[in-house]
Amino acid sequence: MSFKIYTKTGDKGQTSLWGGARVPKHHIRIESYGTVDELNSHLGLLRDHLQDEGLRTALKTIQDRLFTVGSILATDPEKAGKIQTPDLLLSDITQLENWIDEMEAQLPELKNFILPGGHVAVSSCHIARCVCRRAERLVVALNENEAVDELVLQYLNRLSDYLFVLSRRIAQILEVPEIIWNSRQ
Repeated sequence: MSFKIYTKTGDKGQTSLWGGARVPKHHIRIESYGTVDELNSHLGLLRDHLQDEGLRTALKTIQDRLFTVGSILATDPEKAGKIQTPDLLLSDITQLENWIDEMEAQLPELKNFILPGGHVAVSSCHIARCVCRRAERLVVALNENEAVDELVLQYLNRLSDYLFVLSRRIAQILEVPEIIWNSRQ
């Protein structure tokens, strides 16, 4: 079955949520899942910069979970529970925590703030971390008006932590020195 990519239904600045409700394209819900989609794209780019198959596989798993997060956020809140969407599980958060712990066990103790940079893969990871934090802030704002599954908030929070530690691990694998922030004081 084939379908056209353009529908022309958004030409006047509105879009549909999963479940049929129409909302403005600037709605915080659209901003939220659009930023999750942006994050997913950054993770794809990061994955393309990496050779380590274990990290590539982990990032692919995370990308799959971000599609789940996007599906949850794209669902009309009045139809949530009535429409089948993929599940985000507590075990998805635990998996991020386990990966963080495994990487931290291989890293030197963090004693300073570090600046993004040193290699395109390290920088790409930091960009993804920043986009993840923005997605988290948007979902928190959305949650103030429309309840969001708490696992979505937890997942995004833990994912940004994972991406910070991953940036350090990538630098270590690539034998790129971390750039220490030196304040003027």
